[in-house]
Amino acid sequence: MPHKHEKNAFSGPRHAAMPDYLHETRDLVLDAALPNVAFDGWSEALLRNAVADTGADPAQVKMAFPRGVTDLAAEAHRRDDMRMAARLAASGEVLRMRQKIAKAVRIRLELAGEYEEAIRRAAALFALPGNAAEGARLTWGTADAIWSAVGDTSTDYNWYTKRMTLSGVYSATLLYWLGDESLDKEATWRFLDRRIDDVMRIEKVKAMARDNPLAKLAFAVPRTFLSRIRAPEASEQDTGAGPGGLPVGFPGRRY
Repeated sequence: MPHKHEKNAFSGPRHAAMPDYLHETRDLVLDAALPNVAFDGWSEALLRNAVADTGADPAQVKMAFPRGVTDLAAEAHRRDDMRMAARLAASGEVLRMRQKIAKAVRIRLELAGEYEEAIRRAAALFALPGNAAEGARLTWGTADAIWSAVGDTSTDYNWYTKRMTLSGVYSATLLYWLGDESLDKEATWRFLDRRIDDVMRIEKVKAMARDNPLAKLAFAVPRTFLSRIRAPEASEQDTGAGPGGLPVGFPGRRY
């Protein structure tokens, strides 16, 4: 199960203005809930039972999880983003960029493996149209956490394209991982290596194009479009955290 106090410098935007005692309430309730997702699904019953098991103050729980189990599931996802970055930093390995990205994605999936059934139920939940936007925000957050953890300092258009590309890699690898029955998920890691190769080829093409006047002109339109969606320097003000991990639940439903 997740280690309660595994921290790092990355913090999801929803956490920025939350006082410490509500962070503690979130950790307490989430730790109690995760082992039971396989039985209760991502449901309001799961949250109620976790509150009862921990004796947490219901008023504080309401402040910590204003959207109920939706926030509970999103918190589980974001916390694993934080744990991934902490473990990558603690490894102390000197790696090339490609190796860093592959290692970060692998760590992130290995953390998810601590409660694989919860992730499986999350995937089914995010297949529902009403949850697609939340899933996208969480996956984007994971991609952002990975690029930040490996030391990415890009800005403007390059900042967006890196995160969009890695969001696709992470999502595809997660789905492959969920269906992988190979020993120690070896097939998944080979799949991941191929996807990372694709990312690095794209990065190489982009680097070659930067000095090409025609390429700069071609990128001008999408750069303008993306800047209207979300600027990198405004990311700390976002209330979402980016695509993909644990899904959100609906009251009275089990996923």
